[in-house]
Amino acid sequence: MVVPELRPWRAARPHVARFAGAVRPRLARTAAAVRPRLARLRPSRPAGAGTAAWSRITRAVAWPGTWPGAWRFTVVAVTAGTVLAAGAVTTAGPWDSTGQRTAEQDRAVALEATRGTDHGGRGNAGTPPRGPRTAPSAPSVLTGLGGGATTVKSAPGGKALTGALAPLLKSPALGDLSASVVDVSTGRSVYGDGTGDALTPASTTKIATAVAVLTALGPDHRLTTRATFEPDTKEVILVGGGDPTLTAREKNPTGSASLRDLAGRTAAALAERGVREVTLSYDTTLYPGGQRHPIGVNPNLAALTPLMADEARRDNSAAGPADRVADPAADAARKFGALLKENGIKATPPGPSKSTTRAGTLAAVSSPPLATLVERMLTHSDNDLAEALARQTAIATGGRADFAGASAAVRAQLQKLGVPLKGAVFKDGSGLDRGNRLTAGLLTALLVKSGDPARPELRPVLTGLPVAGFTGTLAGRYADGAAGAAGVVRAKTGTLTGVNALAGTVVDREGRLLAFAFLATGTTDPTAAQAALDKAATALAACGCR
Repeated sequence: MVVPELRPWRAARPHVARFAGAVRPRLARTAAAVRPRLARLRPSRPAGAGTAAWSRITRAVAWPGTWPGAWRFTVVAVTAGTVLAAGAVTTAGPWDSTGQRTAEQDRAVALEATRGTDHGGRGNAGTPPRGPRTAPSAPSVLTGLGGGATTVKSAPGGKALTGALAPLLKSPALGDLSASVVDVSTGRSVYGDGTGDALTPASTTKIATAVAVLTALGPDHRLTTRATFEPDTKEVILVGGGDPTLTAREKNPTGSASLRDLAGRTAAALAERGVREVTLSYDTTLYPGGQRHPIGVNPNLAALTPLMADEARRDNSAAGPADRVADPAADAARKFGALLKENGIKATPPGPSKSTTRAGTLAAVSSPPLATLVERMLTHSDNDLAEALARQTAIATGGRADFAGASAAVRAQLQKLGVPLKGAVFKDGSGLDRGNRLTAGLLTALLVKSGDPARPELRPVLTGLPVAGFTGTLAGRYADGAAGAAGVVRAKTGTLTGVNALAGTVVDREGRLLAFAFLATGTTDPTAAQAALDKAATALAACGCR
């Protein structure tokens, strides 16, 4: 698949090039001046303490740039001029020139006074997560452009890395293990243990779903919900477009498509036609087949339908488990009918139907771009969104939008990328199905592909990963005893009964970007297994292994 260069980048490139040329000499002089000073600091302080910890954390999440003449990444303390001149970073999408999500920038401003501690969110166990005790303010943690090295260094490897990592991964709490660590700049494996063993991946499956849908549709694609009109029968049909983020709530801070907006536009279009009473129907034919996931009714997932509002949640939650309405499509249509009434249109109680080619579109609303949806799915481990995006992959490639069709489509898209699929089995898009099988080697290969500057469409896979100690499913982790990993580790979590997984990226002590994946099955103590995986990721962050 040939991915066209994003339009905003084409327009901005000449300006960026001129700016890069102007600032590069000045930045180079600055880097040369501070390098000796930073070099003196490193050996004098242990990792996780004092200035060294500050230095490592502030440069933690810089987006990998490239050196002229070679597709190599530099992930730590890259100067803005080098990044811009390389041309690997696009100005399009929900990220800035460092690869940092704009959502993180907004969050950083909000958290500045709390010195990196999130007092507003809730952790996995329902308790407010505590930020790292010794972490600097959130802006420094998340910006990642602190001073330091200006050259790409080779990744750790050999006995030193094995000596640091292997004892932690041999913890009895982890059961059977598939582990892989890869140097993102070269794609070279630097650690492996059962790398090709296919195990149950749990929610790390969402990494594969994200790569597949972005490959199939691109980061700018949007999901559209429409209201159509059959003039002969005066039937208004609410047509589901597969957007589980469609909201009926008055407050809409996420910028999701609004059912209220759609109702207002629909009512205005009907009023122009002199229509004040309609028959209301809804169309869910985009998804054929059953609506139930194999796990059955479960608070982690609504019934699978292309039409729902607020993921069919009965409460005001936006993520995590929640009680769901039994029929999300009918519920959304009833809400739409009530909103039409508020806008002066009387509608019958809704029933299922199909919009025909005779029906004209009265109004439509679209989701945020796919890049944003992928980030949301990964950050919050959103199962409803994951299943929707897997089905969108099938639709985009001419497949059937059910479990079998979506799984086949995801596999086909990954096969195009040339990643190792031996042993991989896809049963759903979310990872809730215990029949899924992935290898740690496949997950790290997908993460490396997502960092390839030749594939900017895949960047949301990396920018969407939860940030240790700060965002999403890692907000409540890496607080005590793992401050060196806070803000440095970005990873997708995965948890089922007897299954614990962690896959993402980390910047080590020497500024090298590593992709890692740890899959553990047969775990008997989820708390101990999670702690063991967190310690392994923290060891990578602390490693200056040679």
